[in-house]
Amino acid sequence: MILSVSRRTDIPAFYSDWFFNRLKEGFLYVRNPMYPEKVSKISLEKEVIDCIVFWTKNAKPMLNRLVELDGYNYYFQYTINAYGPEIEPVAGRMTDESIEAFQTISKQIGLSRVIWRYDPIFFNEIYTKDFHIKTFREIAGKLKGYTTKVIISFLDLYGQTERNMPTVETFQEDKFRELVKELVAIAYENGMCVESCAEKIDLSREGVEHSCCIDKNLIEKTVGYPLIGGKDKGQRAECGCMESIDIGLYNTCKNQCKYCYANYGIDEVARHSKKYNIDSALLCDEVRPGDVITERKMKSLRRKR
Repeated sequence: MILSVSRRTDIPAFYSDWFFNRLKEGFLYVRNPMYPEKVSKISLEKEVIDCIVFWTKNAKPMLNRLVELDGYNYYFQYTINAYGPEIEPVAGRMTDESIEAFQTISKQIGLSRVIWRYDPIFFNEIYTKDFHIKTFREIAGKLKGYTTKVIISFLDLYGQTERNMPTVETFQEDKFRELVKELVAIAYENGMCVESCAEKIDLSREGVEHSCCIDKNLIEKTVGYPLIGGKDKGQRAECGCMESIDIGLYNTCKNQCKYCYANYGIDEVARHSKKYNIDSALLCDEVRPGDVITERKMKSLRRKR
């Protein structure tokens, strides 16, 4: 199986102690977001986990503990953006720290296993095309030699995102293409290719191919064997990710990014975060009366020759 850690929250930045504790215990629980009384028991045994995909904006809390991942295959989807604290209240103040952590992890595990995400991209009066070009160039220069790939996407205006960011310009294809062309040139100068994430628009003429976060091809190269498993049916049509199990919990990410689809509001995050307990099998939660715990059947996706 592929373990997603996590689309729903930044576990490396805020809950890595819990995660490493669960690795020691050998299992964790995940509550079904649609049917909260249903809880799955997920095995963390190395024999059934083909790869772990970490999603983060700051992996510094994990730096001194990567040895605890020995025996697991893994890589990082690592977001570093141009935005200030009015858009990214936490990450916007920690860009230099995040870049240093990115560089350190790359040195430890290899530049092909740390993927830079510059997303989501949007335009407004402050974050213009020229601003993105300038800041992308600065970040790319600092990450030169530490990654081979940068993934981009344009902002999707989910309900709460649109409410939080009323000044965002509507998507303009020509303007986006002009920016992408510049980003591709900058990335190339710094030894990187540019790929897109869950975009309907075809950017191949700008030098960008469609990509995905849970990338079957990358995972096969990382683990060294072919995999079975298809597209993740729980994701939108444009998403090319292969099937995985996400262990995160919505309304727990303390980055508080205005464009986030996984948080409903600061109060909800605060309420859930108070329940954080590194000894609990559930992230920011406890088993409740009436919960139905079912052990999920786990197996490796390794293709038998």
